[in-house]
Amino acid sequence: MKRLFFFIGVLIISFQAVGQNYQLHAVYMYQFIKYIKWPDNTSSGDFVIGVLGESPATEHLQKMADTKKAGARNIVLKQFNSPSEVKQTHMLFIGKGATNDMASVIEHTKNTNTLLVSEEEGFGLEGSNINFVVRNGRLVFELNQSAMDRENLKVSAELAKLAIVI
Repeated sequence: MKRLFFFIGVLIISFQAVGQNYQLHAVYMYQFIKYIKWPDNTSSGDFVIGVLGESPATEHLQKMADTKKAGARNIVLKQFNSPSEVKQTHMLFIGKGATNDMASVIEHTKNTNTLLVSEEEGFGLEGSNINFVVRNGRLVFELNQSAMDRENLKVSAELAKLAIVI
């Protein structure tokens, strides 16, 4: 637990003035894998991260997928152009401008145990599980506990302490 706080603290200090740094998005998303528990029925095969729309985060997520693992599982990155294309993902990153219709994304991923990670102001309240926002020049994240419950995802107390819980 101390390592997580130290790691996140160093990152926050390092990237305080950077704002929307997509390398930092990828680092956070990798940490989410470690501190969120998916249902047992989703624990076999590759760990799939989807990206909805074009995003500068894709390059950094691909580098992470090429070098890291989710436990013993390989990480695979998939690109989607619309919410209706999204299939079999553990985590879906919804980049800024990918869609203005969070309800459609939720409808297409409902009951699939997909962690929705967004970066659009207001998407946390609209049902994204985790939403990146910039506060005081720092990248932080909102955590929507009811959205986590909706997808049967369990968040560690350590991760919840670092979030803006909404």
